[in-house]
Amino acid sequence: MSKALKGKGPKAALLHPRNPHQGRYDFEALGRLSADLKGFILLNRFDEESIDFHNPDAVKALNKALLLQNYGIHFWDIPPGYLCPPIPGRADYIHYLADQLAADNQGVIPSGRRIRGLDIGVGANCIYPLIGSRSYGWQFVGADIDPVAVNGANLIVEANPVVKGRIENRLQTDSESMFKGVVNPSEQFDFTLCNPPFHGSAEEAESGTRRKLKNLGKESSDITLNFGGRQNELWCKGGELAFIKRMILQSREFGEQCYLFSCLISRQDNIAPIKRILKSVSAKNVRVIDMAQGQKSSRFVVWTFLSKAEQADWRQLRWGDK
Repeated sequence: MSKALKGKGPKAALLHPRNPHQGRYDFEALGRLSADLKGFILLNRFDEESIDFHNPDAVKALNKALLLQNYGIHFWDIPPGYLCPPIPGRADYIHYLADQLAADNQGVIPSGRRIRGLDIGVGANCIYPLIGSRSYGWQFVGADIDPVAVNGANLIVEANPVVKGRIENRLQTDSESMFKGVVNPSEQFDFTLCNPPFHGSAEEAESGTRRKLKNLGKESSDITLNFGGRQNELWCKGGELAFIKRMILQSREFGEQCYLFSCLISRQDNIAPIKRILKSVSAKNVRVIDMAQGQKSSRFVVWTFLSKAEQADWRQLRWGDK
């Protein structure tokens, strides 16, 4: 057998306790589920089954097998070049966000169809709604400015009866708007989530990729990302901070229609300015939640515009036993 490129590293930080993707992947079991993945399984330098994690096709096959194994998703595909997300980290965001809802609800995670989430930038992969719907029974609206991504996400939903009717994906026709044009006047959401573009330009995104490839000993001329990604998925003018600032400022207008807003923050040094922006709009109950996936650390910020009394009324009306 050929050797895979990925070997053992330092002991990885633990995922969220409810995250089903703990420890090393069981490639033997995953290979039995997926003939496509089986063709990519190799032996690493420790003679352990693995895949070449720098091969986009292998990563895509792994995602398909993981979604089938853990969430009962029998069909999942993305258009060429679109973001193929690492599923364990995406699941962590969902589970830690569930904890934030539970923290306001006497430790009980609100679940079932009555709980609705809004995924800003759902992407063609539709990964957050899939995991959230299958883990907690939540309903989702996914929004994206890319019609190809929206069509791809809808195709996944339509092809999987276990989530059909629980996820609706909508096209955002105004690239500058986060909520307006997607959230209807009478709609309410119990939470929002978002994985914002990380880079500030195409050149910055390419430079970051080249640095990663150099560290991995690969040719810098090969700038293919193992997880892919289109322009709007990887970068926007001003980068992550500008994107999140725009989201925070726009969220204020919809403060009565959403219980809890949230957004991932990739850059540690963006936390302080984001907190200042939230203070400037009088956001309440601002929290930064730390996460760790393997050797990577990440975090997300949550905020609300509802008073304690308004939050209590919301929970009684929407989260109570029905």
